[in-house]
Amino acid sequence: MILESLNILNYRNIREASLEFAPKLNCFVGLNGQGKTNVLDAIYLLSFAKSAFTAQDSLNITHGEEMAFVQGIYRSPEQLKVESLKLKEVDKLKVESFTISCGIRRGVKKQFRKDKKDYPRLIDHIGLIPLVMISPSDQQLIDEGSDERRRFMDVVISQLDRKYLDCLTTYNALLKQRNALLKQYADAAEPPHDLLEVLEWQMTEPAEYIYKARTEFFEAFEPYFAKTYNAISGRNDATEMHDELPQLRYVSQLQERDLREAYVKTRQRDLILGWTSQGIHKDDLEMRLGDYPLKQVGSQGQQRTFVLAMKLAQALYIGKPILLLDDIFDRLDSERVERIVEMVQSDEFGQIFITDTDRQHLTEILKPNENAKIFHVENGQIA
Repeated sequence: MILESLNILNYRNIREASLEFAPKLNCFVGLNGQGKTNVLDAIYLLSFAKSAFTAQDSLNITHGEEMAFVQGIYRSPEQLKVESLKLKEVDKLKVESFTISCGIRRGVKKQFRKDKKDYPRLIDHIGLIPLVMISPSDQQLIDEGSDERRRFMDVVISQLDRKYLDCLTTYNALLKQRNALLKQYADAAEPPHDLLEVLEWQMTEPAEYIYKARTEFFEAFEPYFAKTYNAISGRNDATEMHDELPQLRYVSQLQERDLREAYVKTRQRDLILGWTSQGIHKDDLEMRLGDYPLKQVGSQGQQRTFVLAMKLAQALYIGKPILLLDDIFDRLDSERVERIVEMVQSDEFGQIFITDTDRQHLTEILKPNENAKIFHVENGQIA
């Protein structure tokens, strides 16, 4: 999908903005803290029905105001061709356009709509407008625990597979119930084995679907990762030493055991621990250079390249989602910046939104694209 226009009212430090975008490349330039990232977050909000940075909706309302509003008008890429085609040719195209809006008031549940109609469940919106955001916070994929890397897989797969998202929601709810029972009966002489067995039986089916989906995702994703890593780094497979080869590996307990049997065997230990030790909530994506963990042996440049390659591969895997690049260029050398810009301007990528602090730098690297729009952001004002 293409985001054609965006209206913002009282969202973070942006009091009011009405913007029209280019179908390929859009850039926001300004000093740090002026509101560039807040524009990208408003776009993110319309794809995921939540902010990329906070789970509390009221924190996104401009200080001193009672409400915030964000609205975007989207069109399919085919819609953009309509004006130049004859009527008979238009009939052959799949043309789609719609408006997504989000209203937030303090102390009230947010109102999220498509074409003025509320969603029965916000989860039903996920996947309508595929989006990938790349920002400095992606370093958490390396620095933090497996939760971050599972979230990476979940965000990718959920945008393409509605059943996956439903299974994930079901599994997490059941996991929460099982953990609560384990804590409640940790010291009990007669734990409720029958109730635990029912929960374990209910958890197995969604867990197996999630495991299968993650396995299939990883097998398809790995070639995209190799492609983007090579493109960013200029790496040559034929000459690269083994100890510098980037590697991803999906690790799951379900690769070695039957989950329902594992629940039974570890139930007594789980009661002592007070939490569930077996399941797809323990899955991980191992990130390595050669035979060693990336976190231990990778330089800052190698780590940044690795994460950028993962995120750009995510965009290729999904298939031309909206791509948000937030403040990534000042952390890379000029050669890698040029490779990234050249890559994302190709036909393999869709509409792109970039933030940067240096107008001259941004203008220079965008020279090949005469249709790019550049916006200046200062103290929440956008021109």
